[in-house]
Amino acid sequence: MVVGGGIAGVQASLDLANAGFFVHLVEKKPAIGGVVVQLDRSYPTNESAMCVVCMMSPNLMECGRNKAAGGLNYEVGACGRHKNIEIYTLAEVTKVEGGPGNFTVTVEKAPRYVDPLKCISCGACTEVCPVSIPDAFNLRMKKTKAISLPYARAIPSAYVLFKQPECDECRKCVEACEAGAVDLGMKPESMILNVGAIVAAPGFEVYDPSHYDGYHYPAHPNVVTSLEFERILSEGGPYGGRLLRPSDQQEPKKIAWLQCVGSRDMNHCNNSYCSDVCCMYAIKQAEVAKEHGGAEVDTAIFFMDMRTHGKDYERYFNRAKNDLGVRFIRFRVHSFDPVHGTDDLAIRYLTEQGEIKTEQFDMVVLSVGLETSADGLELAKTLGVEVNPKTRFAQTSPFTPVATNKPGVFVCGVFQAPKDIPTSTMEASAAAAAVGELLAPARGTAMLGTELPPESDVSGQAPRVGVFFCSCGGTMGEAVDVKGLAAAAASYPGVVYTDQDAVACSADAQGDMLKAIKEHNLNRVVVAGCSPRIFGPLFRQTVQQAGLNPYLFEMANIRDQAAWVHLEEPEEAMAKAAALVRGAVARVANLEPLQKMVFPMAKAALVVGGGAAGMEAARSIADMGFQAYLVEQSDKLGGQARNLVVSSRGYDYQGYLDGLIKKVESHPKIEVLLNSSVVDTSGFLGNFKTTVQTPKGERLVEHGVGIMATGGQPFKPDEYLYGQRDDVLTLFELDKLIADKSPKVSGAQQAVFIQCVGSREPERPYCSRLCCTHSVESALALKKLNPAMDVVVLYREMRTYGDKELLFKEARENGVMFIRFDLGGKPRVEKGGDGKLQVTITDLILGRPVVLNPDLLTLASAVLPVGTREMGAIFDLEVDLDGFFQESHSKRRPVDASLEGFFLAGLAHSPKPLDESIAQAKAAAGRAATYLARETVEIGGVVAVVDQDKCAVCLTCVRTCPFEVPIIDYTVDAAYIDPIKCQGCGVCVSECPAKAISMQNFTDAQIIVQETALAAG
Repeated sequence: MVVGGGIAGVQASLDLANAGFFVHLVEKKPAIGGVVVQLDRSYPTNESAMCVVCMMSPNLMECGRNKAAGGLNYEVGACGRHKNIEIYTLAEVTKVEGGPGNFTVTVEKAPRYVDPLKCISCGACTEVCPVSIPDAFNLRMKKTKAISLPYARAIPSAYVLFKQPECDECRKCVEACEAGAVDLGMKPESMILNVGAIVAAPGFEVYDPSHYDGYHYPAHPNVVTSLEFERILSEGGPYGGRLLRPSDQQEPKKIAWLQCVGSRDMNHCNNSYCSDVCCMYAIKQAEVAKEHGGAEVDTAIFFMDMRTHGKDYERYFNRAKNDLGVRFIRFRVHSFDPVHGTDDLAIRYLTEQGEIKTEQFDMVVLSVGLETSADGLELAKTLGVEVNPKTRFAQTSPFTPVATNKPGVFVCGVFQAPKDIPTSTMEASAAAAAVGELLAPARGTAMLGTELPPESDVSGQAPRVGVFFCSCGGTMGEAVDVKGLAAAAASYPGVVYTDQDAVACSADAQGDMLKAIKEHNLNRVVVAGCSPRIFGPLFRQTVQQAGLNPYLFEMANIRDQAAWVHLEEPEEAMAKAAALVRGAVARVANLEPLQKMVFPMAKAALVVGGGAAGMEAARSIADMGFQAYLVEQSDKLGGQARNLVVSSRGYDYQGYLDGLIKKVESHPKIEVLLNSSVVDTSGFLGNFKTTVQTPKGERLVEHGVGIMATGGQPFKPDEYLYGQRDDVLTLFELDKLIADKSPKVSGAQQAVFIQCVGSREPERPYCSRLCCTHSVESALALKKLNPAMDVVVLYREMRTYGDKELLFKEARENGVMFIRFDLGGKPRVEKGGDGKLQVTITDLILGRPVVLNPDLLTLASAVLPVGTREMGAIFDLEVDLDGFFQESHSKRRPVDASLEGFFLAGLAHSPKPLDESIAQAKAAAGRAATYLARETVEIGGVVAVVDQDKCAVCLTCVRTCPFEVPIIDYTVDAAYIDPIKCQGCGVCVSECPAKAISMQNFTDAQIIVQETALAAG
């Protein structure tokens, strides 16, 4: 069971279902998706955050471009049609009994008053509903009807009635619903579910800033929260996507963002932690505001520390600051005032140069932090899950980051700690892996399969086309006469049967379609109705159930592309609808059956890298019942985790590592290959063959998937006298001295840390993420050894994100001093007159140089990738500009590599602390299990093919293919495209000057005949 339908809960459900488990997904809201669907865009890709959920639908199974960009490429998705995910909306868990493998869960389900199995999302009920209510999705900034879709593209795609007192007498929605889905007599339901494990992902709520008296929220209309600003920017928001301020709906020319509202604050709230995401979403919103209003829009972000610590986030920050002109003002605004006689707001602040300034802004956006919701805390109580008393998020260990104190109950997403979308998605896959380990013996036992009949051979037969029309429950309105279209279609060439149904996608209509295909011996099918993006896969599956090849199907979207865009122009709507149907009939008559190649899945994983991430991934794979081959180039396991010896929080890193090594080395399903390296590979998803050079010679490893965990290493500085003096150290070197209780440490009177050594520099413009926290922990350890020691941290930005902020607070309380510098004023380190070190830094607050004479100088150096370019070249995996492996998509597929079937973990993907490396390793194993659970893998279908007689060997296809699939076969002097590797994107087809390449199912002949029919009139 997964509790919570936000992005983490949905991802965990998908991974579990596709790894062979039946999932009950319980969500208290009327639709899944969580807060992410309220976001206008998502950094750093500037793509619609809604796509994070929308992409989890089954419409991508043939889209090579989307697959490469991170599409799921599953035959079924999470939009209410995944046969192994049961979604319960408006539901909550009220009681849990039992234990791992055998929980009994009571779920209370509130009435929706609309049957989601009958609702066709036609909107007829909303059109007649006379009752308007505040729209919760748009944060009450606009009105909606009492019965409506929760939001555009809601999942499940079914309406919900927020029942009002007058509804029982009104009943207009009941009368308008031709599908019979509205039921005002629905009652609450109580269900008892038996499950083997529970994943808690109830999400979060944003902080309510009304507690800040000086911020005038919500009294002043032009003071909005960051989430409200997202809805203002959205096309589905209160102003239709126009950037307008609420008071007078004029375009704002000057907007301020105030950071850390409800975070890093012990005065207005008890949220001393950092909420992790606020800096990045403020930068994103400032960028989008400039896109909406033009470059002249003045955007200013008031902040304490700019925490852009994620992968590529520093580049995003630099782009906003240097290229787009977003202003960053280092000042925490205590209060501001409305400007008398206007709707503006005045902010008074102090510059770093000591100058007092006052600026007027048209709008102020409060960057609110994240909190565990009251529902989340109640769920924790029901599940028996402990929460951290200081943060009120679920309590976990860094060594088991998704496991709770309650065996069999796992957590992911913001319920565990504040985090961004990539980390939430990654942790969801990690939670799925943890469940997979626990329930490995039950894998596949509760799955609902679909038995398909043998496929009919229609080769050589004349086209017998059946055209099925759908009025979409009457939503075609008066614009399109469906009966007239059906009568006309009966005379089209090849058409032998037509039918019309008010609701073609209903279960009854699907049964009628199956019956008609068999009775009339149809060998081609066209459905004329609504969106093929939404319902195409459903009808394609019906065609398969009738024994037809799924590629002998076509769909005409006469609702969206004709009826709805020409509501006031019925003649134009009818003409366009008729053209769409003619084109679909002409095209389907020229389609040919396509077959995919089926190969057995090699149920083994190759894990490259024997550090903590590699070992965790291998152990998880093995505990799920699959074989793992762990390749490590050195003579021992452990990697950089061997250097972790100091923890102010009492974490026993070496005890954890020793235990993990023993488990890996003794596991019957893990084969460890030390002093070994990968030298070559071949094959494809499910059937890779990799050559490993071992001390005993070459070894051929056959595996279905691969995990890259090649690790990282600390940068060896070439500045600050490192390597020239033994009192200048790196963090790992200092930690070893602390662990050994060296007199060199205990006798020191002053210790200085310098941050960002080799990071956030022009040649290495990324944040190494873990350095700030590591330095703070080491500083606290020094203070515990010698409380009288002066400890000073010289930093550019303190990035102790999430609950690590508590360590930063503890360090300050224990007397650790922090002095900030900027890139242009780096500390100067030299030998003093007495032979001791002399560190000179200009204090940006005082504006004066500060001279320090430390006994120890520790450099927080950058994290560098190891072996990524070499392994990338062998496995054809992409690396980013910084040399780390490039994930398939930062939000949707944060652990999937660019090559399908390969996954990333640990420092090979990006710098991260040990707990996040462990979580990502488990996530990689969880994602790998979605493939390893299959018995076979299907390859091919809609792919490009070469007519070698026409090929001029011009190399155009070789140069243009984004997947580097085409090769030149010099035995025949022509290009060859391997159907196993082709992604079906069509780039080579469009670029080939000799027209020697065609795309199956989209040949020139098929497209031309469709266009001709469209234009026939």
